[in-house]
Amino acid sequence: MESLKRRDFIKSSSALAGATVLTASSVGQVFAAGSDVIKVALIGCGGRGTGATFDAFNSGQNIQLVAMADAFKDNLDATHKTLVEKFGDKINVPDSRKYVGFDGYKAAIKDADVVILTTPPGFRPDHFAAAVKAGKHVFMEKPVATDIPGIRKVLEAAKEAKAKKLNLVVGLQRRYQTNYREAIKRIQDGAIGDVVSGQVYWNSGGVWVRPRKPGQTEMEYQMRNWYYFNWLCGDHIVEQHVHNIDIANWIKGKYPVSIQGTGSRAHRDGKDYGEIYDNFSIEMTYDDGAVVYSQCRHFEGISNRVDETFQATKGRVYLSAGNQAVLWDAQGKEIYRHDPKGNPNAYQQEHKELFAAIANGEYKFDNAEYGAYSTLTGIIGRIACYTGKVIKWDEAMQSNIDIMPAQYSFDAQPKIVPNADGLYPVAVPGINVEKYI
Repeated sequence: MESLKRRDFIKSSSALAGATVLTASSVGQVFAAGSDVIKVALIGCGGRGTGATFDAFNSGQNIQLVAMADAFKDNLDATHKTLVEKFGDKINVPDSRKYVGFDGYKAAIKDADVVILTTPPGFRPDHFAAAVKAGKHVFMEKPVATDIPGIRKVLEAAKEAKAKKLNLVVGLQRRYQTNYREAIKRIQDGAIGDVVSGQVYWNSGGVWVRPRKPGQTEMEYQMRNWYYFNWLCGDHIVEQHVHNIDIANWIKGKYPVSIQGTGSRAHRDGKDYGEIYDNFSIEMTYDDGAVVYSQCRHFEGISNRVDETFQATKGRVYLSAGNQAVLWDAQGKEIYRHDPKGNPNAYQQEHKELFAAIANGEYKFDNAEYGAYSTLTGIIGRIACYTGKVIKWDEAMQSNIDIMPAQYSFDAQPKIVPNADGLYPVAVPGINVEKYI
């Protein structure tokens, strides 16, 4: 009965995608033939894709990886080798289902019931829209876009996913972490009153750099060193700090009405660092007057901080990804301290819950809207700092500034290219504002 329930659920989800989806490789026909295996396609074979696939296989469900896609063959081959060494014949990806190139995702999607999207985030809107159109359940990493037209595309696809009852989990894993769930449930139940202010942080020493190699085209170089280009990454306020920004939105139960802030390139300012800033400080103002201060930076050799704290009318709260959560009342008396013993790994938990829902024939997860709006919060924060202006949410949503390349190929030019000295143009507040809003 469990097998029938699972097959019927995935068959009905796929059928809603339309008759064109019901091909020989469609999930409905495969499951109707008696298979009880959940077939997975991995799109984006870097470190995060490898980690997400590990988490999928450790979800406790009957899973098989049947297709892989990446722009680079060496990425795909390395990840395939790692996965085969770990999971053996659960990796059923012959050469005919290894898709290399910018369009490989289109073929990989057709082979699967569930699609894992872990490319650089600039590609996420197109990949997500294609997966939903094909009637597939989705796990996609955060952030879900790098510009506002991309956000609108994700929101449109999210409506279609909801209509088709496709489960969708976004990799904002704090939403699946026990200490955050327990603390925020208490806050939403009124334990510390109304949240009126807060501070969220991701201050660290920065991430990897991949230097330019001889013979690389500009497109290949930017793809390899993707963290430092906005069309691929969104800047670290979007790619990384979205985790903490999302906590602010989750606790408030809403999104900011305006954002203002400042940022710069103070230390990481050479050729290897593309166009992004190394520090941001923004203020997010909500419609009830609450203001949350956000700070993120990539400075080496100084103190780090990655956590969140909020003040409310009856108390305050401290939270961190290290399984910490403490609530105090207005007099400073501790009213809740989370016990981290036995807490599951949040990265694992999001996959465990997603694949359990699919296996049990349940429609439970629709993370796209909060994933999109928290990503948008980071994008608006970036724009506010790049321009030096106060950016209103409703006005930003109308933006048509598209930062994606006009063409995807390794001999095509991205919109941002270096000057004769090898340096990329960097935003200066108050200068060329029309480029960003």
